[in-house]
Amino acid sequence: MADARDVLDRMPYKSIMDWSALIAGYAARGDAKESWGLLEQMRSAGVEPNVITWNGLVSGLNRSGHTWDAVLALVKMQVEGFLPDAIGVSCALSAVGDVGDVSFGEQLHGYAVKAGCRLDPCVTTALIDMYGKCRRADEIVQVFDESSHMDVSSCNALVTGLSRNAQVSDAVSLFREFVGQGVELNVVSWTSIVACCVQNGRDLEAVDLFREMQSEGIEPNSVTIPCVLPAFANVAALMHGRAAHCFALRKDFLHNIFVGSALVDMYAKCGRVRDARMIFDAIPSRNVVSWNAMIGGYAMHGEAVNAVQLFRSMQRNRHKPDQVTFTCVLSACGQAGLTEEGRRYFNEMQQKHGISPRMEHYACMVTLLGRAGKLDDAYDIINEMSFVPDGCIWGSLLGSCRLHGNVALAEVAAENLFQLEPENAGNYVLLSNIYASKRMWDGVNRVRDMMKDKGLKKEKGCSWIEIKNKVHMLLAGDTSHPMMTVITEKLKQLTVEMRRLGFAPSTDFVLHDVEEQDKDEILAVHSEKLAVALGLVSTSPGTPLRVIKNLRICGDCHEAMKFISSFEGREISVRDTNRFHHFKDGKCSCGDYW
Repeated sequence: MADARDVLDRMPYKSIMDWSALIAGYAARGDAKESWGLLEQMRSAGVEPNVITWNGLVSGLNRSGHTWDAVLALVKMQVEGFLPDAIGVSCALSAVGDVGDVSFGEQLHGYAVKAGCRLDPCVTTALIDMYGKCRRADEIVQVFDESSHMDVSSCNALVTGLSRNAQVSDAVSLFREFVGQGVELNVVSWTSIVACCVQNGRDLEAVDLFREMQSEGIEPNSVTIPCVLPAFANVAALMHGRAAHCFALRKDFLHNIFVGSALVDMYAKCGRVRDARMIFDAIPSRNVVSWNAMIGGYAMHGEAVNAVQLFRSMQRNRHKPDQVTFTCVLSACGQAGLTEEGRRYFNEMQQKHGISPRMEHYACMVTLLGRAGKLDDAYDIINEMSFVPDGCIWGSLLGSCRLHGNVALAEVAAENLFQLEPENAGNYVLLSNIYASKRMWDGVNRVRDMMKDKGLKKEKGCSWIEIKNKVHMLLAGDTSHPMMTVITEKLKQLTVEMRRLGFAPSTDFVLHDVEEQDKDEILAVHSEKLAVALGLVSTSPGTPLRVIKNLRICGDCHEAMKFISSFEGREISVRDTNRFHHFKDGKCSCGDYW
């Protein structure tokens, strides 16, 4: 820019195009002050700006992230008598969407109609994008339907806008309509719909769309890969993740920090923490995201020592930890029972790094103290919070009360949860389980009546297991899987062996008015048991099994997995909502803290 300015200053005659080019250049670099100053200097030299000058200013300020300056530039342009054209309107609409001022966006919409540029493809796309960012889903569809020109940009904006507004089914449905109508969708289109599904928990659909994308001849790019990798991680699709890794390797994407970090996260969540570390070590230039991914991976596997060592290495390499970093470190300490170390890092976060604790940090501390049996300390830290505790905080305390059988504090935590999350059946079930473990049947009945009055039912467990490159999803109590007969027979066989060898599943947490035999049957159909049984009958002896569950593993299933790992001679990894449980030779890596 200094050289460009020097050339302009040396020119004996400066045209409006020369001034406009430099003004747009400063604006694109985010130097709003210099842009406005040069505009005034241009006028002092007797040259008046035109629409192109103003468009360059608006567009440049918008691209550089100075969205309010871009909006103000458009307003000033109009005040001075210039009528914005399609280019200026579309740039301003993008800025308006970023600042979330839907009222101003509607004014621009009205201007576009009066100025006759409403049907311009760029304006249509910008309107869809603006309304999407401002959470106005109905207007998104209306603008699209009124458009006489359906191009790939407007289709992409529509899918992204619907995704932002959590209307995933509509986004996927319209996307498939575009494919069927022969719209020439590009890699951005496919990446957007894959990301839409992943961000809204539709992982299997994301995997299918990613495969369709390739069958349509659209090659993924360095943005697609980190978008789809979380889907593979969430459904234990390790082989799909490895394939994406190989593709990234062939296309030389591994130098990309986002691809590398996503691969670290994927391998860690698929139970391959050593592979995750190998990828991490190979990343040429790491940022805080890649450090967090690896530290979080160790935390998820209960490898607190490695997590803390890596955190120290991060600081030695002069990378500044952020809020996510400390969440990972505190979580790792909580998983391993490193109570005092966790306290120290919690204080260090505030005193040394100037990071104020957020909700997730307090939740980690409650879990940390709760695991150590310091429930009163955990309750004290909740009362000392400078903001109102959310469901995550009280849920952590309730879970700790379940572990240590503290009924009084459990009731306090549950009462707060019932107010914050009245429709969350899991909180009622957990309190009922605590009552049942203490044989407090009046409490069990009271909670059950509360659930009945509210029409609540316990969320069904769902587990995923990958076998021979195919992901199988199993629901608790569901009999629709084509191999369910074989699965059931395998579970019956294991149940017989458990009883023969003296193993008796804990039925304390099953409602007391159910016959003991029925209790065993209820416990037998937990989704992770179904998934493991499927793995046992579908793979050769000794093959490790990896299962992912959407809920926390229960005590009975935890004990059953220990038995199965020993009896079948298998390594079994189960990732629940809390952490990884690695079962081998009748033992679990969590130290029976589930």
